[in-house]
Amino acid sequence: ILLLNRIMIEEEGLAKIPDLEVADLKFKYVQDDADKNKLKKLLVSRIEQNEMAPFYEAVCKEFNWGIDEALLKRMKQKNYEQIAALDSKIADTETNLGESDIRDANFAKAEYLCKIGCKDECLALFRKILDMSLALGQKLDVVFYSIRIGLFYMDVDLIERNIDKAKTMIEEGGDWDRRNRLKVYEGVFQMFNRNFKAAVDLFLDAVSTFTSTELMSYDQFVRYTVYMAMVALPRTEIKSKVIDNDEIQQRLNSSLLDVKHFLMSLYNSDYAEFFLNVMCVEAFLKCDRYLHTHYRFYIKEIRIIAYAQILQSYRSVTLQYIADAFNVSVEFIDRELARFIAAGRLPCKINKVKGIVETTRPDSKNYQYQQLIKTGDHLLNRIQKLSRVINL
Repeated sequence: ILLLNRIMIEEEGLAKIPDLEVADLKFKYVQDDADKNKLKKLLVSRIEQNEMAPFYEAVCKEFNWGIDEALLKRMKQKNYEQIAALDSKIADTETNLGESDIRDANFAKAEYLCKIGCKDECLALFRKILDMSLALGQKLDVVFYSIRIGLFYMDVDLIERNIDKAKTMIEEGGDWDRRNRLKVYEGVFQMFNRNFKAAVDLFLDAVSTFTSTELMSYDQFVRYTVYMAMVALPRTEIKSKVIDNDEIQQRLNSSLLDVKHFLMSLYNSDYAEFFLNVMCVEAFLKCDRYLHTHYRFYIKEIRIIAYAQILQSYRSVTLQYIADAFNVSVEFIDRELARFIAAGRLPCKINKVKGIVETTRPDSKNYQYQQLIKTGDHLLNRIQKLSRVINL
């Protein structure tokens, strides 16, 4: 029943304009040295499928590819014919029809320009459409297009401005579907900005209502949700919000077995299996457009979580025991723990003579006292600087 409901919901997604899979393939082509020929063929095929003549020329120039003149000519001809037909439709509606028809004709042209990769032209036309008489839902649809264009080109300013605009519009009375859609859009942007906690909160709110297949498949959405939860949520919330979530479990038990193994190996303290899964996750993150710049940070944080989890059960434990648990050498564990202890990320110390790790329980009251002293000193310094300015 869950699967049938999910299929029905996914069919409600918007048209994939712009086609973000094109942007994903382009990124993977840059990152993956092993399958460049295969990825190039897939990318060019997808470009041809979407008739993206302007984008094809830009990509060939960026990667110094030889241009397939016959392919380019065919796509340009299709672009010319389609844009001419759309311009004719706009002219006809402006002469003979009403405002709503004029708006729809302009929207159709903006969609096509967006589809073929004419970024500046389609954004200019969308801005023109926003100046027309539109219902709130129609304005939000235009803003969502602008966000997707920003995600396609990774134009951070464009994404941020339009997410803020969409949030303001939603507060004015956006409908249920668009409210949930915005959660996914904003979650992707927060994930891209390494705000994993905000991202997972938004994603979890949208798990049962996800319809944003124009951004990603539901499987990919669940993958991101689990990855974000594992690094941003405490263990108890991972259990209640992820492991006990029926919709997430349905995907983990069918099409996302690798994600399930990663999640459950950490939760069940199967650290040897966890380390093997970490390598697979790292390979995925390296080739992901949204998380590539954060993959080192993510892998470091998830390792710290695993080390803290095994250490919190003991006051002291041998390095050999930890090394055996993770199926690595004692020297590796020694280096890893020393690095994170020195950075203040693990509350423990290593006794090299005895070959043990001794945990040091953090004193919360002492920590709060130190923070109070630090904040107080900072405040006094600010007051002294302000008093000197006033005396002048």
